[in-house]
Amino acid sequence: MAQNLEISGREFEVTDHLRDYVTKKVAKFDRHLDTIDQIKVDLAYVKAARSAADRYVAQMTVLGKGFILRSEERSDDIRTALDAAMEKLSRQIDRFKDKRKRGRGDGKSASEVAQLEPEIIESDPEEMPVIMRRKRFDLIPMAEEEAIEQMRLLGHDNFFVFYNVKVDAVNVLYRRRDGTYGLIEPRVR
Repeated sequence: MAQNLEISGREFEVTDHLRDYVTKKVAKFDRHLDTIDQIKVDLAYVKAARSAADRYVAQMTVLGKGFILRSEERSDDIRTALDAAMEKLSRQIDRFKDKRKRGRGDGKSASEVAQLEPEIIESDPEEMPVIMRRKRFDLIPMAEEEAIEQMRLLGHDNFFVFYNVKVDAVNVLYRRRDGTYGLIEPRVR
């Protein structure tokens, strides 16, 4: 597991003692889920946090074949934030294993469940929003059913971007106001 563990600090020095603490705690995840390829632990100190109780941030990401699990917790102590993030991730792993055993249940694909309705958004060119943050991530090839499961496991309420193996393209899965799902299949003209 140690070769698959990546620990990084932002505005925060990760000491050897803390690195050993994280390594020992993370080793327990292998017992729960044996298909883990990599675990990333990002530790940060946010000086400008509104509350002193939110200054230390621990974010954990578990990557495996066909899944990504992520948790983030904040606290006034880095160990407390780490323990809370690990507990949250442990619950996600248990839910993931349980869902894998049960499956979807109704036998329908996500495209059958989701009916697309395009949303048209008009904006004034003078009021264009500024992009405040850019995020890059690896896409894991998966089916639509797996994307719905991943969206639920990660706690993404609005949308989920994935590489759809059935159509060999990047798709966006989103939750509609009525609780159903929509699937955006972009095309290049």
